[in-house]
Amino acid sequence: MKYDSHKLVEMLIADEGMELQVYTDSLDIDTIGVGRNLEDRGLTDEELQHLGYTSLQDVYMNGLTLYGARYLLRNDIAIVEKELCRAHPCVEELDEARQMVCINMAFNLGMPRLNRFKKMWAAIHKGDYGTAALEMLDSKWADQVKGRALRLSNLMKTGTLNG
Repeated sequence: MKYDSHKLVEMLIADEGMELQVYTDSLDIDTIGVGRNLEDRGLTDEELQHLGYTSLQDVYMNGLTLYGARYLLRNDIAIVEKELCRAHPCVEELDEARQMVCINMAFNLGMPRLNRFKKMWAAIHKGDYGTAALEMLDSKWADQVKGRALRLSNLMKTGTLNG
């Protein structure tokens, strides 16, 4: 992948927010950090050990440090990137901005919902990024995330992080 991982981390923190204590998200799911779903994904034994905890209960009681939240985010990005590239290998050939858009959307929506953007994916596969950008905006997702969708759509259309 061609993207700058630091830029992606900052983009996702800006879009998703970061909570160092467990909270209940809009779907009534226990969440922490930058959107880590504690009910479905939880934390691996390795992650708990890295964070200095022995159980998930420690996370519920003590929360995360900024470092811990970023550590989990990087792990989540790696998972999302693998799922995304498995479903759409063309993503590996996109430029930095468009890779970041796809990862951002996959992070926000999850791959099952992102795969439903059939016309967007068809346009991406053809290299028709203007149509892909329009298809992004023609969605319930765009109505829900508003400014984020407009910004990501513009990145898809232009292929540049500066415009």
